[in-house]
Amino acid sequence: MSLKKRILSVLFWSIVSAAFIGPGTVTIATKAGVYHNFSLLWALLFSTFATILLQEASARLTIETKLNLGQAIAKHFEGKSTKMFVLLIIVVAIIVGCAAYEAGNILGAVAGLTLIFDVPSYVFVGGIGFFAILVFSIGSVHDIARVLGFVVLLMGAAFFTTSIILNPDWSEVVRGAFIPTIPDAPGAGLLVLGLVGTTVIPYDLFLGSGALDKKQSIKEMRFGLSIAVLLGGVISMSIMGVGNAITEGMSESARSNVVYNYDILKDVLELYVGKFAIYVFGFGMFAAGFSSAVTSPLASAITARSLFSNEKNKEKWKPNSLYFKLVIAGVLGTGLFFGFMDIKPIPAIIIAQAFNGLILPLIAVFLIHVINDEKIMGRTHLNGWFSNVLMCIILWVTLLLGFTSISKSMASTFGFDFSTNSNFLFIPVISISFIISAIMFTTILRKRLKNRVQQP
Repeated sequence: MSLKKRILSVLFWSIVSAAFIGPGTVTIATKAGVYHNFSLLWALLFSTFATILLQEASARLTIETKLNLGQAIAKHFEGKSTKMFVLLIIVVAIIVGCAAYEAGNILGAVAGLTLIFDVPSYVFVGGIGFFAILVFSIGSVHDIARVLGFVVLLMGAAFFTTSIILNPDWSEVVRGAFIPTIPDAPGAGLLVLGLVGTTVIPYDLFLGSGALDKKQSIKEMRFGLSIAVLLGGVISMSIMGVGNAITEGMSESARSNVVYNYDILKDVLELYVGKFAIYVFGFGMFAAGFSSAVTSPLASAITARSLFSNEKNKEKWKPNSLYFKLVIAGVLGTGLFFGFMDIKPIPAIIIAQAFNGLILPLIAVFLIHVINDEKIMGRTHLNGWFSNVLMCIILWVTLLLGFTSISKSMASTFGFDFSTNSNFLFIPVISISFIISAIMFTTILRKRLKNRVQQP
């Protein structure tokens, strides 16, 4: 594989990193660093490799079968009465989720710029909307992916440079990355789930699979995907390092009393590094918000196209077509509306959390079924057993995320705070999630063994 192909592959797959590194990642990673220093770094390391495994399976499916993930799921349910219901649930959940969080992406990008410039927020919102439209006007999904690839590289340089300048304790970094611990503090368990959930996101699987050039080889895909997602993981870890600088050296009780916000972060960066760090970090936040503000509408359109495009209407679902642009406009427009209002759509975000809590493990289940389906993958391209074991473990974690997200959303309606009653939530959730994952693995095992007996 030539150097040019390697670089282009990494740039393309950076679209995955651009999608999962948004303002939510910046907030939760810095918060983890503030309250727990590097002790939760292992959660980011786990979620990075989980993302690689799931994305590789989805991309390998597309390369081997020439079907993207949405088309493969549709084929898996072909002839079944539940097909349309399943497809509608997936597309509605992903589009509603992307639309709800689009405002957060835009406001996050604005927050980064306001760290650097004293300009009214509505000016930045309009500018971000304008440049997002320019990116979408490129037309080619692959060209958009390459543009976002450069944004991710610049964002990575910004966050990584800031964290290195802060001179972290590298022994603590290594310990936090490879020794899993959950601090005995209120909300620590939920923060772990948040770190995983902000990296392993469902629409990324449709985004990568739907945008993938089916002519790309397995080798090219694995190289580009691995490097791009690892880069994204390093960026997230660097963000945690910046948060760590705020409370480094404090006792656990002192850290718990810190009220984290961007003003504190700005003061610490200026104190320890100088104003230069504020500019670098502010640009990094802008890049995180802007890249996610582009990938959310794009992922929504790609998901809708992959599920509902067919031979009769495929012309209407091309990247420059009406249907594709309408989905993009709807998601981007929702974000810009709430951005200009300078408010967060709290009810919509709570609904989106509940939707995403369901859709993440649901997509993982569908993906495992599809890559173990001989009618789709063929006998020679079925998923390996080691990969199946790892994916079922990841399914267990996504179920934990899903059930926790749903429980939190429902509880918030009644004013109940799970962060102070974590055992009440985690014990049944862990048990139920494990049982479902074990049933999933057993079902795949029986089906594979049955097919092996039936075929010579």
